[in-house]
Amino acid sequence: MANLKEVRVRISSTISTQQITKAMKLVSATKLRKAQSAIFQMRPYADKLNGVLKNLGDSADDEKLSRYFKEQTLERILIVVVSSDRGLCGGFNANVAKRTRTLLANDYAELVSKNKVDLLFVGKKGFEMLKKAELSMNTQFIGTFGNLNAETGFGIGEYVIEKFLDGTYNRVEVVYNKFKNAATQIVTNDILLPVTMSAGTASTNNDYIFEPNKVEILEELIPRSVKTQLYRSLLDSFASEHGARMISMDKATDNAGEILKQLKLIYNRGRQAAITNEISEIVGGAAALNG
Repeated sequence: MANLKEVRVRISSTISTQQITKAMKLVSATKLRKAQSAIFQMRPYADKLNGVLKNLGDSADDEKLSRYFKEQTLERILIVVVSSDRGLCGGFNANVAKRTRTLLANDYAELVSKNKVDLLFVGKKGFEMLKKAELSMNTQFIGTFGNLNAETGFGIGEYVIEKFLDGTYNRVEVVYNKFKNAATQIVTNDILLPVTMSAGTASTNNDYIFEPNKVEILEELIPRSVKTQLYRSLLDSFASEHGARMISMDKATDNAGEILKQLKLIYNRGRQAAITNEISEIVGGAAALNG
């Protein structure tokens, strides 16, 4: 009976766990719909802004503007690591940490050996996974991912632009999960600064009329484009997190169901064995009395 009591406790515990994972799946599904809508609305705007920048960027001959585009000798770089504040979302955070370690070991190994690579964390889990690395860790934006909005996203963008323009960093790169669908997140690393035009960005030879003038327009357009691309990466990660958590909790719910089946089978077998044993004892006792 002690074994049966233990099985009953495990059944009760598994049922509670299943209820929690099912609730977490529903919460993530609700948040995913909002996050998915946000990233799908942002992408056309970001692509169009980047396309306009490509048309105008070639003529950014002003010294102040050209700094955004000029490739420099790498002396110090900043890697923005975008992860979640909470776990239970499959390999979402582990994949970001793995990609960051790969960049550090392969692409920037020489700079790492000179302690010329800094990590800027957006989300707590990335910091927890990478904090043992002997690098400078910037955690000032670590709590912003859970309350993501345009203001916080553009605020981070403003910070990295300032650090790039004042010469603190020669390159800013962002590591994040790109959202494809609820079941698929693609870990990605993009160079944010200096501004590079991707091969897939459409370029057209448009004749623009500038008011007040090209330099003033680009002074506003280039930082906005950089901040928009970073915010887009954050929105991609935000949607990816909830997609990964929804799938993870769905699998956990199914696994709890399988464990419940096994535990109930074990419990029923144990109860039947106990009943059979009691009947045998009664029959044996009655036979002894009659004898």
